[in-house]
Amino acid sequence: MESSPIVIFEQPGPGNTSRAIEAAGRRLACGGIEHVVVASSTGETALVCFGALGSQGGRIVCVTHHVGFRAGDEFELDPTRAAALREAGIPIVTATHALSGVSRSISSTFGGTTPVEVVAHTLRLFGQGMKVCVEIAVMAADSGAIPTDRDVLAIGGSGRGADTVVVLRAAHMNRFFDLRIREILAKPRAW
Repeated sequence: MESSPIVIFEQPGPGNTSRAIEAAGRRLACGGIEHVVVASSTGETALVCFGALGSQGGRIVCVTHHVGFRAGDEFELDPTRAAALREAGIPIVTATHALSGVSRSISSTFGGTTPVEVVAHTLRLFGQGMKVCVEIAVMAADSGAIPTDRDVLAIGGSGRGADTVVVLRAAHMNRFFDLRIREILAKPRAW
C-alpha cells in the first residue's frame, strides 16, 4: 500500500472534522479496513462520519463518554442522535474510560498520579486526539464492537469534533500494551 502524506492541522478542534473524515475516507478506500471507531459524546461526529463514510463499507462504531462523565447520572449522547445512530445500525459503546476510570478518582481524592494517567498523558504528547483514538479503541474492543486481530480506523478529537485519525491494531484493556498505532493519517500540530 502506498502511503499518503499526513494531514496536519495548525490548531486542534472541531473545525477540522470534515478534513479529518476526508483523510479517513481516503484510507478506507485503499482497502484492508472493515471497522471505523469514532469518539462522539453527543452523537454528532458519529453521524457526520456515517454520512461521509457509510457507503464505503467500513462498519462505524460510536464510542461515547461514560454516564456521569460531566455530572450526576447524565448520559451525554443526544437521544435523537442516539436513535438515528441505532437506526443506521451503528453500535453505541458507552463504557468506563480505559485511560482514566478509577485512577482519576484516586488522583482527585488522594492526589498524585497513577500509572494509567501517565500512559494517558504520554499519549497526549501527540495531542489529545491521539489519546482519544487509543482509548476508544480499547473501549470498543472490550465491548466486542471491534476486532483486535486486524487494523481499524480510529477517529478522535480535542473536545468536540474530530482532528485525529489513525490506523491501529486495538487491544483489550488487560492486554493494553499489545495495541499498535500503525498509521497516523491526521493530527493537529499544536494544542
